[in-house]
This record gives sequence, C-alpha cells and structure tokens, in this order.
Amino acid sequence: MEPDNDALPAAGAWAPGKVAELLGVSPVTLRSWSARYGIGPPAGAGRHRRYSDADVRRLQHMQRLVGRGMPVREAAEAAFGRAPAGLEVPASRRARELTDAAEELRYASVAGLLDETLSTLGPAAAWTEVLAPVLRGLGDRWQRGDVCFAAEWALTSEISLAFERFSRRFPAAVPGRPVLLACCPAERHSLPIEALRAALAEAAVPVAYLGQLVPAETVADLAARLDPVLVLLWSMAPTTADDLLADRIRTSGREVGTAGPGWAHLGDRGFRWVNDLPSAVELALEHSQA
Repeated sequence: MEPDNDALPAAGAWAPGKVAELLGVSPVTLRSWSARYGIGPPAGAGRHRRYSDADVRRLQHMQRLVGRGMPVREAAEAAFGRAPAGLEVPASRRARELTDAAEELRYASVAGLLDETLSTLGPAAAWTEVLAPVLRGLGDRWQRGDVCFAAEWALTSEISLAFERFSRRFPAAVPGRPVLLACCPAERHSLPIEALRAALAEAAVPVAYLGQLVPAETVADLAARLDPVLVLLWSMAPTTADDLLADRIRTSGREVGTAGPGWAHLGDRGFRWVNDLPSAVELALEHSQA
C-alpha cells in the first residue's frame, strides 16, 4: 500500500499517465474513453494534455458506476453530467466503498465518494445511513484492538471537508436571524453538528457555526451579539456538556437547545434536547420559521 498514491497534484495538473495509474487502467483505455465519450482534455492538446481535478473526480465516479454494473457509455454520461445516474446504490454498499477507500488512505477516492453520497442522499440521510455507521464501525474495531486510527483520521478529516464543500453550494448570507450552532467548549467531536449545519444550509435556514474548542466566553458573547433565534449546544459525552454555559445564555434572554448524548445524564432542565439529526433539523426549522 502506498498512502500517497491518490494524492492530488496541483489543480488542473494531472498528466494522462498519472490519471491512468490512479484509476488502474492503461493509458490506451484512458485515450479510448476520451475519444469515445468526449471526456477529459481535448485530444488535440497533444502531450501537454492535462486533466483537471474535476475531470479526475468524475472519472473515479464513472469507474464506480461501472463497478456497480452500469455500462461504460451510460456511466460516462452520468458521471460527466449528461444523463442521470439511474442506478440505486444501497447505503451498505456506499459504506463499504467508503471504508475500503479510507483503509487504503485513498484520499481523493474518499472525497469523491463523500461528494457523491452527499449530493445523492443529502446531508441528513448521508450522515444517518452511511457516514455515522461507518464511523461507528471503525470505533468498534478500535475498541476490539484493531489499529485503524489512520483510516479513522483520514475519514473524519475528509467528511468535515465534504460538509464544508456541500454547504458552500448554498448562499452564505440568508436573510433572517440565524440559528447559532456551537460545540460545548471542551468538545472535540464536531462532525454531527457539521452535518446539521450542511442540512440547514440545504434547507435555506440562516446559520452561524462556531466550530469546536471555542471558549465559553466567546460563545456567550456571540450569542448576545448575533441575536440568534436559537442557540444549539452540542456535546458528545457527559464530560463536555456545559450546563453552566447553557444557563448563562438562557439567562441573557436567548432560546437554548441542547444536542447530543452528552446531555442525557442532566435530565430535564427546561432545555429542548435533541439526540438525532432529524430532530435537530426540525427544532431549528421550528424556530427559524416562527
């Protein structure tokens, strides 16, 4: 295994030989695809032909469709935007492909799979049906003594980047008071709240997202200055749930919700508590549309 064999060169600088090597096909096959299906750089560019990052991601998507049983011509048309994919891919298969790519540290393949999954399923279903189960599987393996830290690290990093790319598809400035999403100050596990951010962006809900390890003083200050319709505090574990911060923000006159399993042990303290992504989306929509 070569961990860097899937690393992206400089933008738009993929030579045909490198693309063929990445895809595991011969340069002749690559040229044949270009001639038959009109994909990649024009043949007239000679030895200076270069594939863009987008070309490479589409070729990887095309190859996945072929591997799932789609004829090459239809796969080329689907991957390069000239026809719908027309192929239902079970969540279990998506999870398996993503796990395999992460295990082999094929970063570009992981990114392509994530972009495809988010585009096809949307962030809420992608998280619930594919991404969270894959991460739980890696966590279970870790608990059993299987050293898979590199795969987990690669996957979590790429998921975060994929959520960011997905969110950027939608207008950054949506009119209205925002929903403020914040991890509790000591919380390091931010992917569930990033999934929520992407789902709300897709739903055109104004969102302000603070990220992880933001000091309590900063969270409270921003909650006062941004005038959000709701402040949603995320906690993964009881050790990070900051009920003092939640009380402080509520005392300042802001509506506060708590999200994640870290709050379960505190019982009912008058906060709306959600512990799954659909419920969190519903809570945010409820406040933003009030």
